[in-house]
Amino acid sequence: MSRRRVTYYYDPDVGAFTYGLSHPMKPQRMRITHELLTAYDMLPKMHVLRAKRASAETMTRFHTDEYVHFLSRVTPENAQQLTYQGTRFLVGEDNPAFDGVFEFCSISAGGSIAAAHRLMSGQTDIAINWAGGLHHAKKREASGFCYINDIVLAILEMLRTVPRVLYIDIDCHHGDGVEEAFYTTNRVMTCSFHKFGEYFPGTGTLDDRGRGKGRGYALNVPLKDGITDEAYKSVFQPVIDKIIEVFQPSAIVLQCGADSLSGDKLGCLNLTMQGHASCVQYIRKKNIPLLLLGGGGYTVKNVARTWTYETACALGIEDDIDLNLPWNEYFEWFGPRYRLEVPESNMEDMNVKDGSLDRIRETALRYLSELRPAPSVGLQDVPRESVGEHLGVGDAYEQGPIDELDETLAQHAKFVYNLQEKAAQSDSDSEYDSDTSLARTRSRGHSRNVRGGKKRMSLLTGEYYDVPRLEEGGNGYYDLGCGHEPWALNDLPALGTKRRFFQSASRWDPALERVLAERERAGARNGRVDVGALMVNGGAEQDRSTDVGDEMEVDTEEDS
Repeated sequence: MSRRRVTYYYDPDVGAFTYGLSHPMKPQRMRITHELLTAYDMLPKMHVLRAKRASAETMTRFHTDEYVHFLSRVTPENAQQLTYQGTRFLVGEDNPAFDGVFEFCSISAGGSIAAAHRLMSGQTDIAINWAGGLHHAKKREASGFCYINDIVLAILEMLRTVPRVLYIDIDCHHGDGVEEAFYTTNRVMTCSFHKFGEYFPGTGTLDDRGRGKGRGYALNVPLKDGITDEAYKSVFQPVIDKIIEVFQPSAIVLQCGADSLSGDKLGCLNLTMQGHASCVQYIRKKNIPLLLLGGGGYTVKNVARTWTYETACALGIEDDIDLNLPWNEYFEWFGPRYRLEVPESNMEDMNVKDGSLDRIRETALRYLSELRPAPSVGLQDVPRESVGEHLGVGDAYEQGPIDELDETLAQHAKFVYNLQEKAAQSDSDSEYDSDTSLARTRSRGHSRNVRGGKKRMSLLTGEYYDVPRLEEGGNGYYDLGCGHEPWALNDLPALGTKRRFFQSASRWDPALERVLAERERAGARNGRVDVGALMVNGGAEQDRSTDVGDEMEVDTEEDS
């Protein structure tokens, strides 16, 4: 097998984090995988790099500022206050606010972004980040053990360079976070092979195919319990062949979630290590730039075995390594056989029993045959430095002395835009008290404003629960663009209306003869602030509750 340039990203600190003693997600599995790679002497055959950790600003390329700011502050002690008693950001028990959660996310996201950048620069053929692959994280909340969606951030980095990216997910759970992020674009095709039917996250049917320009570019292959290697190959290979033929991707991202292995604590498929790794081998033969990411996997020793073997597949040396494990720091964990293997169990394959797999394969191939040829896109160089940096214009303090007027304006601007972070941090205790009082006020006096949100499923328990949504009058939160805005209530047929993700809340104003955006309808005036007016008022915003009739009376008095 031909050799490829392989880059492997690893941060030694990633194994030091813990979701909790009883939580099934164990970051230590990346540490064990690294020890096996070292024992098999694979590291000298790769470029081993430690990526720069992703900053909060980098995370906001996909996630909301509010959510990223929350992650940077949350701790086990203040989680109840910052999540408003568990009603936002971290809902349910799947995603605990453990110590160092932001650092863990920065390692995961930083590795995937760096791997994508190196892959697109042509410095490597295959890039690996086993700490990535957290495919459930949403734009403004955590889900399914995932806080920051490193996959979306990596694909966005790729789209700066190439026109089309193919995302393949072989995790036991549906890759809902990635699919949702690119649901309306034809530049990213998502293909997920997953268990479906009263199983987390409860999404990913054959009929979920995208919307708008992205119609047809989201493909789901729902499976039933107990699928074996041969049955999995019979649907994986023809579907991937057809996707590559029609979509012609410039790069491929393969999420190698190991909970699809036989014997996984939370999985229910029956793949062996070789069957799982055959997906990596098959994609590698396509000679397309490939990014390998981790994902789920909750039987830790099997996860480490499989990712070690798949690293060997990326290097093309899987036939040369000894399946009898060499001595390593975790050798005793792999008893009693001490072998690099994950055998299948005696589970019954429900996919073959009822013939559903053949129908799913035929339907998926029919959907792909209906797609138009590969979409084209005009690319242009996107500068990574600001205009000021490019022109050599530095900070204002470097240009010359600051006079008294400049100092005064700077002070007012900082006050208006709330940039005094040091003062906010020093007053954190009062901030937490304020959050607590808000939560108490919500539960005591505004319970009538609580409105049922969408149903969510827990990965741990498999049970559904409601995500509460509070109106503005209840000191809660609402979603812009999802039909829950206070100013959009008159546009809805009923309070129980299902969320509409792709319906804009912008409306035509016949008086102004232009479209009013969501924020304008809320009174934010497109997010712009009249600094001069605020300075005249001493930094206080003008009272918006002034009655229109009062303003007319003032005008009348002036005219008279």
